Amino acid sequence: MAKDETDETEAKTVREYRTEELADAAGIPVRTLRFYRERRLLPPPRRVGRIAWYDEDHLARLRTIAALLERGHTLGGIAELTAAFESGRDVGQLGELLGIGWSEETPVRLTPEALADYFEGEVTPENLAASLDLGYLATDGEEIVHVSRRLLDVSSALVREGVPLSAVLETGRRVREHADALAALFTELISAHVAQDALPRLRPLAKSVVEAELTMAMDRLLASTTAPAPHPDRTPDPDPDQTPSS
Repeated sequence: MAKDETDETEAKTVREYRTEELADAAGIPVRTLRFYRERRLLPPPRRVGRIAWYDEDHLARLRTIAALLERGHTLGGIAELTAAFESGRDVGQLGELLGIGWSEETPVRLTPEALADYFEGEVTPENLAASLDLGYLATDGEEIVHVSRRLLDVSSALVREGVPLSAVLETGRRVREHADALAALFTELISAHVAQDALPRLRPLAKSVVEAELTMAMDRLLASTTAPAPHPDRTPDPDPDQTPSS
């Protein structure tokens, strides 16, 4: 490798930012960056004399904060999430910290390398941004958390079959819209006829209905696409009620 290429690679590896540069890269005012630092939402920077140096981990944390704020989380909740990461709290509690309440889904903690292994060649900045926007991923320094083991496994299986990750994520966004509508339908049904606090207890019924309907819908779709087509050389049988013309 040429010296210039080596220097460029090293520069990318050790990229650091002054306070103003980091704020500009994250798209926030310097005062906001300092406020986050005071609230301990960011780990301490590396200091050389009076100069504070931040790195890509700090930038990733700021982007995660922005994504969580856009989803309606408070700074207090984000601070608690950050503390959970740093204290090594059980990742199974992250659903509650992210504001999604109790969930049957199991979050998965990953290194960037492990994430790349799941989606070989598909972990691009665009796909990462889309995953953050959907709430599938959260980042904390060098670690990444996927909100659902099942979604992670299904997504990676689709990518291995040749489906681009960008298409998987866009489909996930559309599925979520339908899932939200289905959840609203079931909630309205229960609220209209049963006490509101029965929702957690009756939740498995909603899952059973959705799974059964989706299964039958897939059966109908497969049946319609696999039905044998008429042979092109075959002529229809004559109608016995019609008399041949003379």
